[in-house]
Amino acid sequence: MRVLFAGTPAFVVPCLEAAAEGRHVCGVLTNPDRPSGRGRRTIPPPIKEHARRLGIPSLQPGRLDNEALDRVRSLEPDVLVVAAYSRIFKKSFIDLFPRGGINVHPSLLPRLRGPSPVQAAILAGDGETGVTVQRLALRMDAGDILAQQRIPLTGRETSPELLETAFRLGAGLLRGVLQRMETGPIEGTPQRDEEATYCRLISREEGLIDWRESAVIIDRKIRAYLPWPRAHTLYGGSELYLLYGDVHTGQGAPSRPRHGAREAAVSGGEPAAREEPGTVIGVDKRCGILIQTGQGILSVERLQLRTRKAMDWRSFVNGMPDFVGSRLGV
Repeated sequence: MRVLFAGTPAFVVPCLEAAAEGRHVCGVLTNPDRPSGRGRRTIPPPIKEHARRLGIPSLQPGRLDNEALDRVRSLEPDVLVVAAYSRIFKKSFIDLFPRGGINVHPSLLPRLRGPSPVQAAILAGDGETGVTVQRLALRMDAGDILAQQRIPLTGRETSPELLETAFRLGAGLLRGVLQRMETGPIEGTPQRDEEATYCRLISREEGLIDWRESAVIIDRKIRAYLPWPRAHTLYGGSELYLLYGDVHTGQGAPSRPRHGAREAAVSGGEPAAREEPGTVIGVDKRCGILIQTGQGILSVERLQLRTRKAMDWRSFVNGMPDFVGSRLGV
């Protein structure tokens, strides 16, 4: 059985390897090379690099136009396997595959159809999510379910960690589905549209922190919006990214750093005299920098100014003596 694999990021490599076990992957369909970094050096998609190591040719059309369809047709694929390709396929493209297409989607379909299910699950504070192998359909993520596995959540996952887990487990499901397909037609379970929920494309603006929100919500955004658009705020007119934090429990007494502006007393997660949301009220030697929110206190362990490298909270405070006592987002 000849497989065309469509995907781009590094976390779908296990799915490519599963597709290549015991069958011929005739090509990898991925995004074009992109300029990246300060030097704007052209970087190939991670899946292209892995395909090269496996001896699999890559197709990188900017559009799935007639020329791209002709190139795919020339490979004579039997089935399309999709994992995080981020393109919508028209019927003319799906019709190129005699056995149709299957898609690895990181949610428990029909919940969270759409392009950002992992981020949406973290933002919602879900207690579990999952991964689904579904038959490719013209409506987004609406195809029959061929295999599914649940993933319990601890509430501390980041998007990169959860994506890696979901597609690693998805690779195992994909392996079984492809083995079944090789023996003949397989039946799936139709989704119940009335149970469907949806997520949307994430914009850069969604990473901007509103300090009037609760520490719980802001912590979810920090974890969900890695590596892009990253939860961000303003400090001294510059963009500041918050890379790792948590909701402060108030069990550790905050202190004033040697250069700090003041000391804040915390009890049960609230300062003795409540500061304006966004105010950096002190530090906790166990948890990091403490910031007042609309409800509760956020602790931040790792952060980064836009023009500088990421730092742990101690290094950041030592280099920014006026940070404690400042108000973020203004």
